Amino acid sequence: YHQEEMVLLIGKTYGIPAVAPRFFNVYGPRQSLSNPYAGVAAIWLSRLLNDRQPVVFEDGGQLRDFVSIHDVVDCLVLMIETPGADYLPVNVGSGETVTILEIARMLNRILGKSIEPMITQTGRKFDIRHNTADITRARQTLGFRPKVALEDGFSELVEWAKTTPDVANDFFDKALDELKQKGLLVSR
Repeated sequence: YHQEEMVLLIGKTYGIPAVAPRFFNVYGPRQSLSNPYAGVAAIWLSRLLNDRQPVVFEDGGQLRDFVSIHDVVDCLVLMIETPGADYLPVNVGSGETVTILEIARMLNRILGKSIEPMITQTGRKFDIRHNTADITRARQTLGFRPKVALEDGFSELVEWAKTTPDVANDFFDKALDELKQKGLLVSR
């Protein structure tokens, strides 16, 4: 937040066009599927490709906004080429909300698997329940309109992952053990 404020303040003070993009859950081809600290879609895709259960914290009802990398790039180009959002923070998302559990099931379906997610009923300390993007400012000031539907974007991610050898090494269990050791899992 402070870095965002500094960029906007310096930009405005010196007349340098500046926008502070606020990215939500970005996904797409060529993202890391082996990083257990990546976004949840990448972690679950890695687990499913390795025939392992996606681990869903809490009850799976958490709301999120997932946005395709293609839409993110389009929005960033608009930020560069369109002065409407100068000196403002701008949410970069799809503007659509979906539950975490729906994401796990969608990836499962797209992959043609039937691996039920494991719902833990425990959460990670400091996680927020819902995190969704209001993209009104991006629409009004930049004319941003997300084009990639969630299922289409995830289908593209899955197809890329299936054709890329050794892209999905599942290290989630190690990260989960670390959360447990540090006392960062709590009952909800």
